[in-house]
Amino acid sequence: MKHETMAFKAGVLHLLDQRKLPEIVEYFQARTYKDVAFAIGEMVVRGAPAIGAAAAYGVYLAAVEFNDLPKQEFQSKLQEANRLLAASRPTAVNLNWAIQRMERLVAAQKTENVDTVVAALLKEAERIAREDVETNKAMARHGEALVPHGATILTHCNTGALATVGWGTALGVIRQAHYAGKRIRVYADETRPRLQGANLTAFELVEEGIPATLIADSVAAILLRDGKIDLVLVGADRIAANGDTANKIGTYMLSEIAARFAVPFYIVAPVSTIDFAIPDGSYIEIEERSPQELTHIRGVRVAPEGIKVYNPAFDVTPHANITGIITERGVLRPPFDRSIAALL
Repeated sequence: MKHETMAFKAGVLHLLDQRKLPEIVEYFQARTYKDVAFAIGEMVVRGAPAIGAAAAYGVYLAAVEFNDLPKQEFQSKLQEANRLLAASRPTAVNLNWAIQRMERLVAAQKTENVDTVVAALLKEAERIAREDVETNKAMARHGEALVPHGATILTHCNTGALATVGWGTALGVIRQAHYAGKRIRVYADETRPRLQGANLTAFELVEEGIPATLIADSVAAILLRDGKIDLVLVGADRIAANGDTANKIGTYMLSEIAARFAVPFYIVAPVSTIDFAIPDGSYIEIEERSPQELTHIRGVRVAPEGIKVYNPAFDVTPHANITGIITERGVLRPPFDRSIAALL
């Protein structure tokens, strides 16, 4: 990618403002933890891995803000800030994963002074960001091995560099296959209602010269039926212990059609997206977003006043519809309760 998703410079978290792509390339400057919470909640930054990394920097910015307080008050205020960050989006498990990782570091530094803790938090946030890129590239290598030469791939939502610190999850596999010379082609769903596929995935594919076609979400079914798709690659925001996977709304529908026509359906996500504490997808909280995302497009009303709106941001794909889960530690295969448990 020509443009970094995020960069931390001189005490400011610079986030590529994904609300404005593809027309405008502009960076949102998060100077406080409240700015980071706003950026996550309003989808300035989005994608589970990117949300996690941004939240880690948010914890650090909170620590800087409370740096002059006595140790006990510092810890109390930091916990309040962490709760605000954690509440910014409920479905993506990487958000809490990153915050909890930062909190464990604070607990481990309980005998150190506040300045030492703050410095350690910055290093940990930087480590989380760096590890995300390394993890994505490892997933891409494992996933690329599953992509046949000349394959046509269907993907949904945005799972590229824009959804991560760099490289991407499902789109990272596509990127790897392209650079490996496999002559792949991509169909990208527009991904209603926020159009992440049209605005973001298409942006990445065009920028990198990967042969791609944008389709309305409803077109995917006939492509799968007519044998024009060789495999489906999507990301994840939370994976249960049995393999049930929450991803962008519309993913479940794709998985059902892919299963009917025997098209391989792969999830691409880091191990940090697996919530080992929940047995199945029924325990995943599904975020419901503003009605305006459906009634308006770019500020223009497209639905009548007074219409009721149901706008869940995610749905849950049952593990039975999933061919494999591509992680940085290899490809998990059914039965997923066993292959996921083995990661522990």
